[in-house]
Amino acid sequence: METLAPSDEALCKRVAERDGGAFDDLVERYQERAYRIAWSIVRDREDAKDCSQEAFIRLHESAGTFAGQAKFSTWFYRILVNCCLDHQRRRRGWRRLLGWGGGAEEGESDPIERQPAPFIDPIEAVGAERHMSQIWEAVEELSPQQRTAVLLQCREELSTKEIAAVLHLSEATVRVHLHRAYTTLKRRFGEQS
Repeated sequence: METLAPSDEALCKRVAERDGGAFDDLVERYQERAYRIAWSIVRDREDAKDCSQEAFIRLHESAGTFAGQAKFSTWFYRILVNCCLDHQRRRRGWRRLLGWGGGAEEGESDPIERQPAPFIDPIEAVGAERHMSQIWEAVEELSPQQRTAVLLQCREELSTKEIAAVLHLSEATVRVHLHRAYTTLKRRFGEQS
């Protein structure tokens, strides 16, 4: 007889009761997504790992505060985004103090583009891959909030309401960010046609 896997919310409750196995299950479920979201904000491989690890530490410490008023994923993504924003504030202060520049290291590729695609005709795949690569390159040029909103909607399939909770913005502001992002992308790809 198959048993259903416990929900994220049930696992979080067990984490609050200090069940180490439940914590491991949540880490396994959310590790890759946490990294992708963190990377979309901080733009550095090691910093994204650090931020996602910090988010899991905060999850472990504050699991008892999860009230269940939102989905677990929304609550956890909010923790993750806060870790990333805290990291950027700390980093910005040091960079300003030391006069360092910023930017991605040469040769780094977007983890989103490394995700496997479903099987399709190889000839179609080349064109589709090129097109998706161009789209994600254009997404990279959006403002951080627009980029994060697009990632949460397209990759994580969150609703506008959930994105608003994660980014700690109003739904109207999220809709504005998404509208502006998609308008920019449409304009860019309309010009290339």
